[in-house]
Amino acid sequence: MTHETQDDLSTYLENPFDLGSLGPGTVFPLPDEPFVAVWERWAEEAQQPGSDGTGGAFAVLAEHLPQLRFPIRAGMSQTDGYRAAVRQGVPPAGIPEATGLEIERPETIELSIHESPAGRIPVIIARRREEFVALLRALGKRNEPAPVPDSQGALMIGGYNNWERLRERLRQGETMDRILPHKELYQDRFILLSDGPYSAVPAADLGLEDGDWRRISLAIRRDHECAHYFTRRLFGSMRNNVHDELIADHAGLAAATGRFHASWFLRFLGMEDHPRYRPGGRLDLYRGDPPLPDEAFLRLQTLIRAAAENLERFDERFAGHPGRQRTLTERALLMSALASLRLDDLGAADGVERLDRAFAEVRRRVE
Repeated sequence: MTHETQDDLSTYLENPFDLGSLGPGTVFPLPDEPFVAVWERWAEEAQQPGSDGTGGAFAVLAEHLPQLRFPIRAGMSQTDGYRAAVRQGVPPAGIPEATGLEIERPETIELSIHESPAGRIPVIIARRREEFVALLRALGKRNEPAPVPDSQGALMIGGYNNWERLRERLRQGETMDRILPHKELYQDRFILLSDGPYSAVPAADLGLEDGDWRRISLAIRRDHECAHYFTRRLFGSMRNNVHDELIADHAGLAAATGRFHASWFLRFLGMEDHPRYRPGGRLDLYRGDPPLPDEAFLRLQTLIRAAAENLERFDERFAGHPGRQRTLTERALLMSALASLRLDDLGAADGVERLDRAFAEVRRRVE
């Protein structure tokens, strides 16, 4: 390996996770963030039919999230009406552009509050691809018709301005100049999910029935995104990096199937036939910015495979008897241990032993 390749990899493998917040005062799961209480009320509303017999999650969400009152149109985000509703909190009623988000099957949309090691978090589920794409474009792409890759089935939405929470603060007598510096008082985080095949991998590739794979895919996505929530909230980082993806896919697979499957993880990335890489695989999304040169990218793939296989060996011991559900605290400690090591630590010849020591260390720190 050339010095240049070593330098490229060394930069890519830098670990930004700051575990300094872990200590005797750390309690898992973390306490809910302030926005959860409002979303909990909305989730309860979503379970009740309206007086006209309609209702459900989409109707409730459209009442509270202004983006869902606008169609998907090129240039929509630049219209005066859209900017007034989304950026200034003007109620959409009466705005000419607010003709509603075009949703063919609103009954396929669900809203729930999911318990995670990082605290509870709102989850919006779209059971059909068409509804998922519409919601993603509205909530994540400013109602613009941006392309959505077939492999994308989830989106973590953070820094979302919740005008209802802000207006409630104003009604209580607080002033804008006192509220705005404290983003936790008016900004929310939530997850949008689809139950389509995870990473666009067909059920047959894993020897599963379509219905079983959709159920598993949804659980993988949900806890994958919750892992990103955990590292962002506790360790101050959430990146498009394969180290983050290993942590998150481990969390998702363990929650969905009881254990981590290295072969599944490698297939999700496009590495099922390593050393041959499937062009267009999900790993392309995590190649770095600027992208790793070819030689460094090939070396990274070797590290990924070794890390995944070491993690599977560690996880087999940790999982214990089949069907045992891991506690939120165990899941938090596992994610912390994985975050404390670099990808090349995990892929080292003694990677299992390093992970053993890391897990013992994070457990010691919080006890």
